[in-house]
Amino acid sequence: MVSYYDEIEIEDMVFDEIKGVYHYPCPCGDRFEISRPQLANYEDIATCPSCSLIIRVIYDPLDFEDYAGGSTTENESDAEDPVKED
Repeated sequence: MVSYYDEIEIEDMVFDEIKGVYHYPCPCGDRFEISRPQLANYEDIATCPSCSLIIRVIYDPLDFEDYAGGSTTENESDAEDPVKED
């Protein structure tokens, strides 16, 4: 059985555009992190890179299905729309 430090809703986390991850403060002083592709793959465990604590992220996986291929930028979804030529 896994023991979570806490359960946090995705809305309470902050998205870091540079690193491409959601983060939330950890009591050790670092931050729990989870990426959009992880969320799209139904992974709900955010880890802290500095300690052994983990949190469970509460979210709707369907909100992240566009990131299942590993994309972490918003602009890449615009490239999928074909341009119609007359």
